Amino acid sequence: MLAIDSVKKISFNRCIGGGDLVIVYERHDNMKAVKVCEGSVLQNRFGVFKHSEWIGKPFGSKVFSNKGGFVYLLAPTPELWTLVLSHRTQILYIADISFVIMYLEIIPGCLVLESGTGSGSLTTSLARAVAPTGHVYTFDFHEQRAASARDDFETTGLSSLVTVGVRDIQGEGFPDEYSGLADAVFLDLPQPWLAIPSAAKMLKQDGTLCSFSPCVEQVQRSCETLRTNFTDIRTFEVLLRTYEVREGKMDSCQGVEGGSNESLPCKRRQCSDGSNVLSNSISPVVMARPCSEARGHTGYLTFARLKCLS
Repeated sequence: MLAIDSVKKISFNRCIGGGDLVIVYERHDNMKAVKVCEGSVLQNRFGVFKHSEWIGKPFGSKVFSNKGGFVYLLAPTPELWTLVLSHRTQILYIADISFVIMYLEIIPGCLVLESGTGSGSLTTSLARAVAPTGHVYTFDFHEQRAASARDDFETTGLSSLVTVGVRDIQGEGFPDEYSGLADAVFLDLPQPWLAIPSAAKMLKQDGTLCSFSPCVEQVQRSCETLRTNFTDIRTFEVLLRTYEVREGKMDSCQGVEGGSNESLPCKRRQCSDGSNVLSNSISPVVMARPCSEARGHTGYLTFARLKCLS
């Protein structure tokens, strides 16, 4: 996903090569991740696309099929990867992810602990946030899920920034080797209050914690546990509302004289019977309206900061 050179710097200033992962963009709601292989083809409703014709082109290129149809070859950023990854579990989306990274104060060089890994949506964005010198240690109790996530990070070029472990964090806590080293901890667990005491031991002084929970009862119990070692406890629900912006046509005024729209000028015209009416002047305007399908509740984000020792 992220082109990493010998000093672990991230850059997209290069051309597509064999073995690279690209996001094939057909339309805003239809994208897929494709690994570029010499001799392979992609077939869709627009025709047949040869991978060999992609090699050497920069990310963002528009490529054509044998039928003249086209797609765009996009760089696999964390934002796009979140939209195309395989869902092994319910995932976090862009609105929650960006909020988490900001409130956990994650910057390059941070050491972040995460449980559980799930499908790796958040992990991918955490890796970019801590790059080039930081690291994300993520844990999942499900061995096969952890192995699939590890394969994904290898494919997307994040293996040098992410380490995946198999561990029941609720029952065993985080490994002692990270005690006092973590800048931030993220929990996505059914019973996060069981892991909070261990998370407190892992954090540096003034370190931050976030717990994601879909139910408010989980939030309440987590907050009770947080009060022991944490301060500045806050819970948020991020609701995303997108708007559709397009050009359309609207009548500037309608009806006979006396029934006009007073806010817009109208032209008079004379009918064959001699009476005057107002003409309908139709002009193009840019209109914005909420999308019919809005993403609703995903979960509650509870943040807290480790108390400083006096």
